[in-house]
Amino acid sequence: MSKTPWWSHAVIYQIYPRSFADSTGSGMGDLPGVIAKLPYLAELGVDAIWLSPFYVSPQQDAGYDVADYRDVDPLFGTLADADRLITATHEHGLKIIVDLVPNHTSDQHPWFQQALGDPDARDRYIFRDQPNNWLSHFGGKAWTQITEPDGTPGPYYLHLFDTSQPDLNWEHPEVREEFENILRFWLDRGVDGFRVDVAHGLVKQAGLPDHPHRPGMITDAELDHNITDSDSFTPVHPFYDQEGVHEIYRSWHRVLEEYQDRMMVAEAWISPLFRLFRYVRPDEMQQAFNFTFLTAGYDAQALHEAIDISFAEAHAVGAPVTWVLSNHDTVRHASRFGLPDPTSYPDSITAEDIQPDEALGRRRALAAAMIELALPGSAYIYQGDELGLPEHTTLPNEARQDPTYRRTRGAEYGRDGARVPMPWRAGQPDGWLPAPESYHRLAVDQQDGVPGSFLETYRQLLRLRAEYRLGSGQFAWSAHHDPHRGVLAFTVTTEDHTGTQRVEVIANLSDRPVTVAPGELLIGPGYAESMVEPDSTAWLIR
Repeated sequence: MSKTPWWSHAVIYQIYPRSFADSTGSGMGDLPGVIAKLPYLAELGVDAIWLSPFYVSPQQDAGYDVADYRDVDPLFGTLADADRLITATHEHGLKIIVDLVPNHTSDQHPWFQQALGDPDARDRYIFRDQPNNWLSHFGGKAWTQITEPDGTPGPYYLHLFDTSQPDLNWEHPEVREEFENILRFWLDRGVDGFRVDVAHGLVKQAGLPDHPHRPGMITDAELDHNITDSDSFTPVHPFYDQEGVHEIYRSWHRVLEEYQDRMMVAEAWISPLFRLFRYVRPDEMQQAFNFTFLTAGYDAQALHEAIDISFAEAHAVGAPVTWVLSNHDTVRHASRFGLPDPTSYPDSITAEDIQPDEALGRRRALAAAMIELALPGSAYIYQGDELGLPEHTTLPNEARQDPTYRRTRGAEYGRDGARVPMPWRAGQPDGWLPAPESYHRLAVDQQDGVPGSFLETYRQLLRLRAEYRLGSGQFAWSAHHDPHRGVLAFTVTTEDHTGTQRVEVIANLSDRPVTVAPGELLIGPGYAESMVEPDSTAWLIR
């Protein structure tokens, strides 16, 4: 039996460094804090960690505005701390993935500072004398005019995100060379992979034609999964999913091939799904986040369709599938699933909105996690998923720091509700963002060692996933599968020297109990006497 790459079936835990573990009492998480919590992560049962940016940055967008890609921001520690983290992660038997932000730099990056004073140094960014009508992802115009050293008005620069994040010009050879060198810098230090931010945005359509719509996540116009003809499909946005991005990733693939067992995962909000899987063709990236699964919501039919098309498109290019329910850019699924419409996908939830049913949302979050963690492929967990953490839906507006809130003058609230610091103990002081009251009840020290707690159930799920090698198994819908009635059911089959093992996963997303054929129960908090309760999932040996 051939060995599959580690990333094809890994459980990868996302760490948002400023919100994970604070080793100094400053209110800001840091790299020494991550090192101190590695035993917790190893005990949880994950295979790898992914860290959001910790590089030198003015922190206008929580570190996604990078001023120096080869050093650590003093907020989080030092480069020596990063080296210690890489070593310690490997000593705990885990892999480490770091964020890479190639679409834009900080306006404090030496290249941009040079460009402000020297017209001959501007080609590494996108400057125009006359801007087009593009809008920023964070609100407002996507172009800002500079002032020349002599005080006269200068050209405009493109920033699809904040004004502090000028877009790079990926047609410039120095940009391409620099990022290949950045890759090697971190590969030489021992990282196992990269999560590539805005992977679909590096190349813009030639001529920068006008476009009336603001960039964002997946738009309604793109969500037609019936479109399957790649040759006749034109990307909706002239700044996303342009053909030229693929040669960049082919060149990066060649860099990674100089090392062993290294990977890249694309953050690319693209639909139809066949367009996304072009990023993981054999000579490009190794993974891409499956946002079709994430945005399906808590609905058996939608999840059935998302799972089917994900496996089909992955098979077409020979790539593994990824599964994810939440991340630092989304409302946490434990809150989304507690809304009156659990298929909705709000940008945020505030005190003025209808509040989720916290108990129902947590119950559904566990049922959905038991689907995600049983599916063959790689599963991504956002820090706190294992605790059943909800969104902070009543975050005070004066505490908000997301640039979206600032750039829309409060018309949009941003992503801070999902970024509240991890609660390690009840009574923990607030960090850089205040915590909701529920975080004290759900803290690690309140769940650790408590039978039936969300945390202990998650640990059991990850142990069983590894024991039965579900991430590497063969998927098939089972006889109990009936999505029209709210039941999602499938088997995962594995074979080894001991023989064949088959696990059936039965998720009852309906509002009434479901009777199933008797079987040996592996795990199922809502299962008893061949009955799966509403909003519950069971794993059975078949």
